[in-house]
Amino acid sequence: MRARGHLSALLRVPAGSPLTEFQCLSHYGTSPHSLSRVYVPRDLAPTVVPDESTWPTTVATPLAEVEERLCARLPTPVEAATLRISRTLAVLAITRVATDTVGRVVEAALLALPGDRAEAVFTTHHTPEGRRAEG
Repeated sequence: MRARGHLSALLRVPAGSPLTEFQCLSHYGTSPHSLSRVYVPRDLAPTVVPDESTWPTTVATPLAEVEERLCARLPTPVEAATLRISRTLAVLAITRVATDTVGRVVEAALLALPGDRAEAVFTTHHTPEGRRAEG
């Protein structure tokens, strides 16, 4: 696909830049649990589809920073249909942007979790010695 609108801004690439999109719908039992869309600049996209153990991240390059923003909002029509929820039920929307050590955005992920069954776990690993973690 081609970058446009908010994806161009999120990935900090010119409009029309080639991107690879990965989509994943996870389930908890028989109910959809989350919808993920991960965008990677085409030249950084893996040549094989990532397996379940690494999803929803797709990058294999060392990361310098991962920024995650969370907000509660109403679902888009596509999210409501895919997650099998009412359009009046809030979703927990997570936007994750990963940058490498030279400041290039290597991945942007848009996740939506139904508000009535959302659980998000974030793990931060220690930074290398000599680097200070900022919060």
